[in-house]
Amino acid sequence: MSEINIAVVPVAGMGTRLLPATKSQPKEMLPVGRKPVVQYVVEELERVGVNRVLFITGQGKSSIENHFDLNPELTQSLREDGKEELLSELSFVRAPLQYFYTRQRQLLGLGHAILCAEDFVGTKPFVVALGDSIIGLNAKSRIVDRMTQCYNEHKADAVIAFEEVPKDEVFQYGIADPKTNGDVFEVNDLIEKPAVDDAPSNLAIAARYVLSPGIFEALKETAPGVGDEIQLTDAIRLLLKNGGKVYGVRLNGNEKRYDIGNFGSYFQAFTEFALADEKFGPELKAYLKTILNADHS
Repeated sequence: MSEINIAVVPVAGMGTRLLPATKSQPKEMLPVGRKPVVQYVVEELERVGVNRVLFITGQGKSSIENHFDLNPELTQSLREDGKEELLSELSFVRAPLQYFYTRQRQLLGLGHAILCAEDFVGTKPFVVALGDSIIGLNAKSRIVDRMTQCYNEHKADAVIAFEEVPKDEVFQYGIADPKTNGDVFEVNDLIEKPAVDDAPSNLAIAARYVLSPGIFEALKETAPGVGDEIQLTDAIRLLLKNGGKVYGVRLNGNEKRYDIGNFGSYFQAFTEFALADEKFGPELKAYLKTILNADHS
């Protein structure tokens, strides 16, 4: 059985749908509750046994590297100022993880970003976790664990996480054409942003993948697609065309995907995480009730 302990986290996108908030900081560093988005992603990966994380970065992303680095000056300052209780908030930097960084020098799509990881990954299977999506409230998800089990049990070439979306929203996503039913199912095909009437299901790709190293050759053979970019979905379809086995694993009821891709979804995610905060959540809930019930006429 293969141990899958490498994760690739693409974070090179410019986050233009979140301007001006993302003009000088990565969208992956926007706070959701008490933590930046990408910290939740890394904590999710650590819980399921990942111990090496490669970030695919771009210009203006140095704050991600700084965030996961040790900062002895800050630690010393907190101690000298009598704020030692805050040191626990920095415990994530001492997690047993190794961090690596490489740049996607041209933003040529998610598939191209994954291709940048080839030398690092080598011949081992690996996880891809999109750096702008949190799975589960406070990232308490084991979807990647279930995906790696599926990968090993079925000797798959790729395993993809899927979430159910409203039928009238399928045109916004990559959608599965399932060959079988169930929480774990074989994938017959992937349809990128189908028309509502043409969608084979309402199962949308949900920001997590487990991939064999064979994906790199498929990516090299994949022609640029939508937006003149190399699409990971197209490469996985090539694996299928060449006889590869691709499986899907559904998110369960406690594994909602929080996609920090636009202000609408960001505001909702921040509110939900803030309301779940043990210390400040009850007070915030009372405050929201007050302002929502206020007479603004």
